[in-house]
Amino acid sequence: MSERAAAVAALAASLGHAFADPGLLERALTHASVGDGAQSPNKRGLPRDNERLEFLGDRVLGLLTAEALIARFPEASEGELAPRLNQLVSRDACARVARRIGLGPALRLAAFETKSGGRDKGSILAGACEAVMAALYEDGGLEAARAFYEAAWAPEFEALPAMGQQLEVKLALQQWAQRQGKPLPAYSVLTREGPDHAPTFTVEVAVDGVAPAQGSGGSRQAAEKAAAQVMWDRENGA
Repeated sequence: MSERAAAVAALAASLGHAFADPGLLERALTHASVGDGAQSPNKRGLPRDNERLEFLGDRVLGLLTAEALIARFPEASEGELAPRLNQLVSRDACARVARRIGLGPALRLAAFETKSGGRDKGSILAGACEAVMAALYEDGGLEAARAFYEAAWAPEFEALPAMGQQLEVKLALQQWAQRQGKPLPAYSVLTREGPDHAPTFTVEVAVDGVAPAQGSGGSRQAAEKAAAQVMWDRENGA
């Protein structure tokens, strides 16, 4: 048995689900870098890549996370739940889960991606993790996906801030942007006024497709947080 085949077998065991269609798991593990052969199941006998499964898995993950948050925090407001949902479904969270379940060694990648460290790239791991979630959903229904989710995401729930404790707003905004499929927020200093011992910075934060927001503070960091807060409150209905 090859190293990758052994890794796939170990991963399948860790998922806690016996696939009726093992091809679904193989497809979930196949990155688009494999090339044209990955696009069609009939060309050279290779499975399709995992991009469509990643699309579905993102939605399955969002549903399961929303369900779990509602169940765990029955008294929490939407404003308290939303940033925690963003944290739990973020690329970073998915990549951490992928590493914990040994997904990297099981990936099917082009040689150049393997050589460039693709088996530990956060974006590749996160996408494949979502694709695996979709494969479980398609093969075993929502209960199969939920069983895996509850075990795999338990450490992520443990790391959540207590209800009533605010997420750092720049992190919350970053996670929100990622959930919208947008680049990370970009901060730029518009003005620096006042004496050196007591300056006032005005900073603008920009996210593609969203009106920019501005904030001021006695340091660049404080101004960035103020700008992030303005955008966060505006875009999340605060």
